[in-house]
Amino acid sequence: MPRTGRVVVPNCAHHIVQRGHNRQAVFAGEGDFRYYLDTLKRWKIELGVKVYGYCLMTNHVHLIVEPPDEVAMLARLMKRLAGRQTRHVNRLEGRRGTLWESRYKSSPVQTEAYLLACCRYVDLNPVRARMVASPQEYRWSSYRAKAGLEESSWIDEDPCYTSLGETPEQRRERYSAFVRAAIPNGEWDLIREAVQRGQLTGNGRFVDDVEQVTGRRIEPRRPGDRPRELRAK
Repeated sequence: MPRTGRVVVPNCAHHIVQRGHNRQAVFAGEGDFRYYLDTLKRWKIELGVKVYGYCLMTNHVHLIVEPPDEVAMLARLMKRLAGRQTRHVNRLEGRRGTLWESRYKSSPVQTEAYLLACCRYVDLNPVRARMVASPQEYRWSSYRAKAGLEESSWIDEDPCYTSLGETPEQRRERYSAFVRAAIPNGEWDLIREAVQRGQLTGNGRFVDDVEQVTGRRIEPRRPGDRPRELRAK
């Protein structure tokens, strides 16, 4: 059965996941992580893509990114990231071949109901994987910058993060508290399944809005898959 094109919405956050080929490691050391982030910092600016969150795991990456009006910039960013990292690793290891799965997975995210929850999901990845006990211990995610534990001039502030407080200090403290708070039942499964299936992370109204913007019919979820709204408390 032929693949359908992924849904990309201009000026809307997207949750992106890209895995190593056959789940192989794509980051073997500190230099690999830094090389990927340097590429992300450079090309997000050149392509006009906003980066709201990220987490680089050993064999996959999570990104929360927003394409501009020209939605093709998102695919170009992912192509740059994958291509440069592959050449970097192949050069170091004296090898050839692909580093990544052929297609990255993506899910447009409904801002007001789901964006903070998706950022929390991404920043807690190392904790779920039992690599660290708390997100501030992990160096290769956006959490430390968003919680005010290190400086970062290149991560963009999404509207939900900005609404957490009137000052940078308030936003950092409240985001940290939000990440530490109890996770609503079903939140992780909802977010994971949406990106794995290439579906929208949003409610019925969001589906209608995306259909209007893209001019495409959005495949409905299976019975029982309609998400509940997830809001910061």
